[in-house]
Amino acid sequence: MKTKLFGLCMAILLFSCKDEAKNSDLAKKEVKQYTIEQFMDNEAIGGGSFSYDNSQLLVSSNRSGIYNVYTIPSNGGEMTPITASDSTSIFAEAFFPKDNRMLLSADGNGDEIDHLFVRDLEGNIKDITPEKGAKSSFYGWSKDNKSLYYGSNKRDPRFFDVYKMNLEDYSSEMIYQNNDNLTFSGMSNDENYFALSKSINTNDSDLFLYNSTTKEKVKINDNQSANSAQDFAVDNSKFYYTTDDGSEFAYLMSYDLSTGEKNKVVEKDWDIMGSGFTEDGNYMVVYVNEDGKNAIEVLDTKTMTPIDLPDFDGKSITSVGFSSDENWMRMYVGGSNAPSDLYTYNLETKEQHRLSNVLNKDIDAGDLVTAKVIRYKSFDGVEIPAIYYLPHQASAENKVPAMVWVHGGPGGQTRQNFSSLIQYMVNQGYAVLAVNNRGSSGYGKTFYQMDDLNHGEKDLQDCVEGKNWLAEQAEIDGSKIGIIGGSYGGYMTMAALTYTPEEFAVGVNLFGVTNWMRTLKSIPPYWESFRESLYKELGDPFSADSVRLKRISPLFHTDKVTKPLIVLQGSKDPRVLQVESDEIVEGVRKNGVPVEYVLFEDEGHGFVKKENQIKANERIVQFLDKYLKKESPPKDGDEPEADKKIEAESK
Repeated sequence: MKTKLFGLCMAILLFSCKDEAKNSDLAKKEVKQYTIEQFMDNEAIGGGSFSYDNSQLLVSSNRSGIYNVYTIPSNGGEMTPITASDSTSIFAEAFFPKDNRMLLSADGNGDEIDHLFVRDLEGNIKDITPEKGAKSSFYGWSKDNKSLYYGSNKRDPRFFDVYKMNLEDYSSEMIYQNNDNLTFSGMSNDENYFALSKSINTNDSDLFLYNSTTKEKVKINDNQSANSAQDFAVDNSKFYYTTDDGSEFAYLMSYDLSTGEKNKVVEKDWDIMGSGFTEDGNYMVVYVNEDGKNAIEVLDTKTMTPIDLPDFDGKSITSVGFSSDENWMRMYVGGSNAPSDLYTYNLETKEQHRLSNVLNKDIDAGDLVTAKVIRYKSFDGVEIPAIYYLPHQASAENKVPAMVWVHGGPGGQTRQNFSSLIQYMVNQGYAVLAVNNRGSSGYGKTFYQMDDLNHGEKDLQDCVEGKNWLAEQAEIDGSKIGIIGGSYGGYMTMAALTYTPEEFAVGVNLFGVTNWMRTLKSIPPYWESFRESLYKELGDPFSADSVRLKRISPLFHTDKVTKPLIVLQGSKDPRVLQVESDEIVEGVRKNGVPVEYVLFEDEGHGFVKKENQIKANERIVQFLDKYLKKESPPKDGDEPEADKKIEAESK
């Protein structure tokens, strides 16, 4: 099966002494401040499937205000709009392998019930997975280019079966029925072997190979370890997977499908996050999570040595993809101070083309801040990695307020990608420390499991120690430090205001969990294969764990909150239900504490419409200006009443 190669569009740059001296000089000059509209006028582009003749790429872009699909010539030029939605975001999946038909996907305004669509040669768009309430995911193209593979839970909302769809009449047949609550993770080109996985707990996942001819299922891993399917050899001889068996970090292994022999293929000092072959197998792409940045190698499979890639003057290549004939490569290139641009590179002629320039031309790149990686000791001596953004205008004479930023998850990782919100906050004079507290991925399996069954406790203390580190910095006003986060990070914000009420001056909660028992009982049915492992990490709400889950749920302890709070939520969120935010706002308001509530009626778990992003980010900084910086109040007419619910609906 021909699968898509995915990259993580993020990078980390370590400062040298020379860099720090340069940053110090910048602090002495005036930095232009920009509006949120200017920051959000940066374009976000994703995808990049080559057409069958390599003449153009299919991409997603939010230049219209929401994501729509566009084509762009491979050697550069104007983008041509393919869709013109003004409500639901539509995303590019791929060009068809033999003609210019296009495969697209969209959900219902954030409900995560994705459908697959085809745009035909006449420009008509058809839903090819129209089953109501069923979620579908594109898996790849058949080797003969006559079919596509996709997963769907239309038979049973809990399980995803594998289907093969004919590209002529879009008729489907099921080729694997998921009766064992396993996750489909790949298939050999001859459709004989299926890779299946099962998540056991934080650091334990089993990997299986199912032989569709013999009906035998073989477990690949021998010991408790985290295992992940990557790809099959083009000639169907081997299966490739990552494992951390006997190691802190994941490495790449091969499994001979005839003999069962295993061999280590690639090992690094950090996790290998992903790997896959190009169409004919001449190249293998390897993604490494190198201290929070994406390091990419493209290996010549004949020699298993890296090929030379273009140099981008300090910026990082964060993602790559190849044309079917392997003559063209597309690349995303960016960093913490630069949103990722799309490039193409011809491997034969060595010609390189820049296809996008997504940074708003009104913004001087020199006014943006390059983050640096720092580490600090937590309360028990554990070393915590974090990513630090210090405003250019900050100095010992001009101390600035700061925010501790907590990623989603649990088990996520803040990486050094470009964030319009972070850069806007920093531009407005707020330092940001993005904490990778214990339990974050990317720093070894021991660190990863440190927060199991103690969320809101030791991980929260890591965030408090991050605040203490900030307070020790000469450029930071230690009396003006708040906390911000989304999803699990939103939970950590509420935990901080509830269980350590005097540590942080304000809290920004973006769609955060506040009642773990309700959240764990109401997870979407299509998460069934992860339910058991989720309960092992967080606790089983149907067991004695419910006592602890109630204890760490901020909703039941809102009387402890004494600091100003802003809550932002999407009403269509299937993961963290709106009621979570409704009730935490109601509870905290009883304390007479200033609370602002921003509700988006047309968003899910995260805000994707640019109009809503502008409103959300502007309201966050207005809130911080009023309650943390305690200056620059909101514009006339925009200041909310402390006890009034604010609804920000997209028109």
